[in-house]
Amino acid sequence: MSNRLQGESSPYLRQHADNPVDWYPWGEEALRQARDRDRPIFLSIGYSACHWCHVMAHESFEDQAVAAFLNEHFVSIKVDREERPDLDQVYMAAVQAMTGGGGWPLSVFLTPDGYPFYGGTYFPPVPRYGLPSFLQVLQAVAEAWQHRRQELLSGGRRLVEALRQQDLAPADRGSGELEPATLHSAFHLLRQSFDPHHGGWDGAPKFPQPSVLEFLLRYHHLTGQAGALEMVTRTLEAMARGGIYDQVGGGFHRYAVDERWLVPHFEKMLYDNAQLARLYLHAWQVTGNDLFRAIAQETLDYVLRDMSDPAGGFYSTQDADSEGQEGKFFLWTEDQVRQVLGRDADQFLALYGVTRHGNFEGRNILTFVGPLEQRPALADARRRLLAARQQRVPPGRDEKVLTSWNGLMLAAFAEAARAWDRADYRLAAERNGRFLLSELRRGDGRLCHTWQGGQARLNGYLEDYVYLADGLLELYQTTFEPGWYRAAQELMDLTLAHFQAPDGTFFDTEDGHEALILRPRNLQDGATPSGNAVAVTSLLRLAGLSAQTRYVEIAHRALAAMQPTMARYPLGFGHWLQALSYALAPPREIAIVGAPDLADTQALLDVVRRGYRPFQVVALGAPGDQPPAVPLLEDRGLVVGRATAYVCRHFACQAPVVQPEELQAQLG
Repeated sequence: MSNRLQGESSPYLRQHADNPVDWYPWGEEALRQARDRDRPIFLSIGYSACHWCHVMAHESFEDQAVAAFLNEHFVSIKVDREERPDLDQVYMAAVQAMTGGGGWPLSVFLTPDGYPFYGGTYFPPVPRYGLPSFLQVLQAVAEAWQHRRQELLSGGRRLVEALRQQDLAPADRGSGELEPATLHSAFHLLRQSFDPHHGGWDGAPKFPQPSVLEFLLRYHHLTGQAGALEMVTRTLEAMARGGIYDQVGGGFHRYAVDERWLVPHFEKMLYDNAQLARLYLHAWQVTGNDLFRAIAQETLDYVLRDMSDPAGGFYSTQDADSEGQEGKFFLWTEDQVRQVLGRDADQFLALYGVTRHGNFEGRNILTFVGPLEQRPALADARRRLLAARQQRVPPGRDEKVLTSWNGLMLAAFAEAARAWDRADYRLAAERNGRFLLSELRRGDGRLCHTWQGGQARLNGYLEDYVYLADGLLELYQTTFEPGWYRAAQELMDLTLAHFQAPDGTFFDTEDGHEALILRPRNLQDGATPSGNAVAVTSLLRLAGLSAQTRYVEIAHRALAAMQPTMARYPLGFGHWLQALSYALAPPREIAIVGAPDLADTQALLDVVRRGYRPFQVVALGAPGDQPPAVPLLEDRGLVVGRATAYVCRHFACQAPVVQPEELQAQLG
């Protein structure tokens, strides 16, 4: 018999609908059951592409004895962390405080009023890895609830109070002027901990860190520091060669379990591929390295091919597992390659390191080990292997559409469209923008967080508003359709009205959101950028287009407060460092007046779009269009009847120019 998850929109929740565990979705019914039956809550948080979530489900949640014990002694709640990042953040912080670590599946035990008193991550079916079995954990918690309940209640309340105090009074808050020294300190710390052999930071497991690498590109642009660029290029080349990159189908897996980027956890996440496509694009703009261009385009093409909903949204994740085996879809034997490529196989086998014995459980994770100049010649071989691979049983795909992650991908497609004049990328970005604003925006302008099968639900979070605003600002600067700019400004004004905290930072949930034991506020980057940091970046960019200094004041206040933290812990605050570098640059505001389809206008646009220009915003309007939709264009006209560019900093402008060479000279 199916449990209460049968009718949920989340594919992850529906995957557990046939468990013998009497699961509830998070909601008042489950919480009331816990109160009325005087039982503790077992809260399990995971996501569809999580390999160890599937393992624990198979080992424990499908086990009749475990399910019977859970059903007798607990109220069990299953949560999709991608649908409810607020719950995930609150209870992940609690488990990290209790155990010093965290991850998914997240397993937390709560009082009926939601206070956590014990938790962990994966628990095995029998004692191993130094862990008790899951059933032993359940038995110990049930016994403690019966005989030491007051101790559990008191401990849970003390823990939540400690988390609340930590959030109210962060230890490292600074104030005052924005200082370039913050950027320099962060760079030196990153250089000290950098892996010079394989790129990236830390040992195994190794994560891509796109926000940090983006900061280093900006730092190099500001200072000319060659070491910053070297860290980026070494890391990006190593990742592009490694197994973390899908050499046949394009796109990146979540992370590598080793320090060499060889063996990935095979799930693919939309947010990783959005950030990494944009990062490789920027690295190509800086270096001209064709490998970086190819990786960015192959990644975006993968999203168009495998992660696009017909309605215009982008899907969330692809699983690591297929046919019950991790990575099976992506692995090759030598014989399989030879069968597809025939007489062309030898070169491919040599350049991609394919051997008879393999490099992963007797099969091969493809890695490019040859000279990079030979990679383009193998494009046809990769296409043939992809066509053959498409005949395999594919990994599961989570087809819910999340506003936040779609905002990240929107920005990547919009920026790639103008960098490479790709009409297909522009159309994908425009279609996605229309979809998000029509399907995930309510009549009052407020956002929903998730959409699937024509239904949008759940209140939007901070990351939904600010990621989408960032994507819309990129789309405006690609198309110069003023509606995208207006929508971005409306979203940021709603963010200021409903998410801002008294100290100038932002809560992750809007006012009026369901009351939790804490109102979450995440200042640190994780797998995705901090919503707070993206809010600051979007405000700074919006200020240049809107000529509203209030946006700058709000952004500078938050940046000043965060300076000591980002200087001391740069790996966790890469997007804040990007925002600070933008504020310190200072950015240029560029207004171009001219008919968009005329050659003289296009010549000026070619200048501002050439190369890597991270510290500028651009507006384009037709002459005589007053009042303009974008205030940066106000009171701008043609000079000698030709398309004209106005370059400003802090709203003070240089002399207008009509020649591309003059504009290039002003931009430097």
